[in-house]
Amino acid sequence: MSEHYFSQKPQSKSSPKTWSYRLREKEYTFTSDYGVFSKNEIDYGSRLLITKLTEPKVSGDVLDLGCGYGPIGIAIANAYPDRRVVLADVNERALQLAEQNAMQNWVKNVQCISSDRFSNLTEYTFAAIVTNPPIRAGKKVVHAMIEESKSALKKNGELWVVIQKKQGAPSAKEKLMDVFGNAEVVARDKGYFLLKAINV
Repeated sequence: MSEHYFSQKPQSKSSPKTWSYRLREKEYTFTSDYGVFSKNEIDYGSRLLITKLTEPKVSGDVLDLGCGYGPIGIAIANAYPDRRVVLADVNERALQLAEQNAMQNWVKNVQCISSDRFSNLTEYTFAAIVTNPPIRAGKKVVHAMIEESKSALKKNGELWVVIQKKQGAPSAKEKLMDVFGNAEVVARDKGYFLLKAINV
């Protein structure tokens, strides 16, 4: 089986790369690596989610599900310092990088948890869940993440999903409608859709 960025223990040789990027009026320094999604830069979908995200209306924690090396969750944690942001990923190398990136950007209101989807998050409920889902894991996995998010959200909590049209945005929107009874296209840019559903 070929290795993917959603492998638990990437076997590819480690060769970290560090760069700086400005998000929401702040300069960040991120380190990524082989075996992790988007080694060389913050991918456009993640940037769109970070830029367009608004603070949830209900109080509580935020989850970055499938956090990779952590740019989404870290930027959210910095924007909303009074909230705890949980960064969760199955990829152990990615999670180590997320912890490192939080520290090197002086962002302290984060908690990194190793979890295959919600396997280690059953004791939590969230005001918002954000995800740039692992498209290469397949539609079944992406749709399961949407389904499982419902029981992990507080009442009126929000699920934000960024996904390219050609990689399944229309079917993801349909799935959000099926699970939550609502789905909003918050933004469209360069083929990416930013979708939001409310747990009413």
